[in-house]
Amino acid sequence: MKYGTWKIGQPDAAAVAALERGGYGALTARVLSARGCETAEQAEALLRTDSPLEEPLLLREMDRAVAAIEQALRDGTRIAVFGDYDVDGITATCLLTDYLRSRGADCTYHIPGRLEEGYGLNAGAIRELAAQGVGLIVSVDCGITALEEAQLCHELGVRLVITDHHECKPTLPQADAVVDPHRPDRTYPHTDLSGVGVAFKLAAALEGDQDAAARRYCDLVCLGTVADVMPLRGENRRLVVMGLADLQRPHRLGLRALIEACSCSGQPITAGTIGYVLAPRINAAGRMEHAELAVQLFLSDDPAQAQELAETLCRLNRERQSTESEIYREASDMVRREHPDDSAIVLAGENWHQGVIGIVASRLCEEFCRPTFLICMNGEHGKASSRSYGGFNLFRSLQELAPLLEGYGGHEFAAGFTIPRENIDVFRQEMCRRAQAHRESGAGQPALEIDCAVQARLLTEPEIAALDRLEPCGAGCPKPVLCLSGAGIERVSTVGGGKHLRLQLRSADGVSLQAIYFSAGALAQRLHPGDRVDVAFHAQINEFRNVRSVQLNVLDLRRYAPAGLFDRYCEGERLTGAERAALAPQRSDVADVWRYLCHAADRSRTLHCERSALCLAVSTASPRHSPERTLPCVAILAELHLLTVRRDGAMLTLTLADGSVRSALENSALYRALKGES
Repeated sequence: MKYGTWKIGQPDAAAVAALERGGYGALTARVLSARGCETAEQAEALLRTDSPLEEPLLLREMDRAVAAIEQALRDGTRIAVFGDYDVDGITATCLLTDYLRSRGADCTYHIPGRLEEGYGLNAGAIRELAAQGVGLIVSVDCGITALEEAQLCHELGVRLVITDHHECKPTLPQADAVVDPHRPDRTYPHTDLSGVGVAFKLAAALEGDQDAAARRYCDLVCLGTVADVMPLRGENRRLVVMGLADLQRPHRLGLRALIEACSCSGQPITAGTIGYVLAPRINAAGRMEHAELAVQLFLSDDPAQAQELAETLCRLNRERQSTESEIYREASDMVRREHPDDSAIVLAGENWHQGVIGIVASRLCEEFCRPTFLICMNGEHGKASSRSYGGFNLFRSLQELAPLLEGYGGHEFAAGFTIPRENIDVFRQEMCRRAQAHRESGAGQPALEIDCAVQARLLTEPEIAALDRLEPCGAGCPKPVLCLSGAGIERVSTVGGGKHLRLQLRSADGVSLQAIYFSAGALAQRLHPGDRVDVAFHAQINEFRNVRSVQLNVLDLRRYAPAGLFDRYCEGERLTGAERAALAPQRSDVADVWRYLCHAADRSRTLHCERSALCLAVSTASPRHSPERTLPCVAILAELHLLTVRRDGAMLTLTLADGSVRSALENSALYRALKGES
């Protein structure tokens, strides 16, 4: 089991019916209901793609940024756009550079080398730009923590406008303008903008026509917003939808060349295409060589150059994959050999590639279920990337350990820092102590958010295709996560050289399903035909050799044990509020169990059954019924003298009382206790 707990949503039957009447498919209606929609109107509001764009000048100090840039345009001041080497920073750099040049600006750009300079504004680059005659630097997707660098700009007589979307430190840099939706004195209505989103707002404020700016730059905003995992709601959702429409027939030469080089021409471009195909290749420029290659691609108006640059990004991505695999094997061996029991993974490598350790950190923290910090050593100093696990706040932990560091930045889920070699051991001890305390607090158990449990009969091609109404899916509007309970394993095998797990399942209601579980090939030795499992998955339609079929893309597996939660309750174990709610039966649950028992009992009004099988059978007969509530309902019925229970291990013998027996549910102490009543 990959996740500590599963949080399974509970669709409301009336809401599902209303949504189906409103034109949503049965599967889509259940997902929307589980996400809080009770009517088709609420669903449309959640999924709307025409949300109004917020006024750019609502961003604190946007007016000052516009004034500084307009002054530079009037004076003929040379301007430099200073960006970052990820997709968000690259697209932001391209957007603002293109816009300023269209206004006649003498505009250059600078993206720091990941290996040579590291993230963000730095003294060397600032001095070099000043020497080139740059009089105004505009940062995009960086700069919010650059206190010393802002002071250097002042000393050199270079004006500075900062636009960023990262978390702020207590003190803001001193600049002509600091535009960041995370400012503590913010006036913008939300903090969801990406770095390229903030850059777009600046261009829109300068242009004075936000809709025209959106039509011109929605493709770049879409790329950066999706790649940086920003919530796809409100104006972000509108801009991403506009961008995806543009990417079907790209007007930007470089993007068209990249889509062709990825063999995506003629296929629908989705948020998934960006996340899994385009973004890795754009990122590969900064990871393996220099991000300016990607900037040149998106600013190019030469078809031959665009094609060459696009093919270069694809080649660099292949090199990145190879390098990543080598570091991953070395780092995972180090964990098992040297730090098997640490609460956090803190590793340092002498020859690791700075450009890929963030990806490796993500893989390790998922595999070992711990916050992960990977440090690339260079002499007596190391540069690190980290990834969070189980809600552990990286940014706060780095703040607390700042005396051990030379610098840090990022947010609660991903962060980077620089550290002296001599401090690494102490850093490891302190970080492990914090991670252990976080775990012991109960907050460190990662939870898988599941929209709802479903019956396999709903997993048809039309129903799965209808889920596309939820697109674009991403942060804030995630791809639906569903689960099946008590599916039997019929066949287990591995694919991809043993890396991935393939399963053939038989659902509780008799439907045969194919499933794939990526990067889980090791589980093949622990799963066997005949085992029953609960499966959490994305439902998808797989097409192979022109044959389409339903496939479950598995996110997690657990042994089928619907009785486990009630057993823990009966043993006096303290349950979480969510776990108690999962056990607490509604009147309809008790009625479902009683109805099933009356139907299944023999002539002597007796039923012999295995506990888990009973839970599964009731939920199959009554799809609204949660299997975890079956045994509490049986105990309540016994407490009301409506049946007697004899247990022999996992086997139950249930004998129903005479049909004349009547009793109110409130007479059951267990019912009142589970409902939180005295």
